[in-house]
Amino acid sequence: MAVILHGMTNMDGMDENILRELERDGRLTNLQLSERVGLSPSATSRRVSELERRGVIRGYRAIIDRSQIGQGFTAYIAVGLSVHNKAAQKGFEAAMRYAPEVKECHNIAGVFEYLLRVETADLTAYKRFHTEVLGTVPEVASITSYIVMESPKDLRA
Repeated sequence: MAVILHGMTNMDGMDENILRELERDGRLTNLQLSERVGLSPSATSRRVSELERRGVIRGYRAIIDRSQIGQGFTAYIAVGLSVHNKAAQKGFEAAMRYAPEVKECHNIAGVFEYLLRVETADLTAYKRFHTEVLGTVPEVASITSYIVMESPKDLRA
């Protein structure tokens, strides 16, 4: 049975199984993947190629232990803009695109316009980012920080 997701992508249960397995381990060989989903290697390869071609699978990446590379401090930041127009959004987004500490930037609905995930070495480095980077962006009116103390569930890790 095919599933249509938002009118964009026809997927069936086998495609969903392939995606689930690749999400768990993107380094699976085609043979390992085919064994896990119960398809022949050639059929599995065709399906993966088609999912890549259609943009359902956008890429593969390594999951890095950030504490091992000096980025073990994580904060989520709610940002309110001073002006609520497209130009202010574009200006803020451009500034965040060039800030290496910002790992995610989401335009959200609610009290704030943006939610950021920021990773730095420690609280001192975060304070520097908060003051010298985020605090200097002219479109920013408010900054509310949420410091991560522990992550009992994180599918990115």
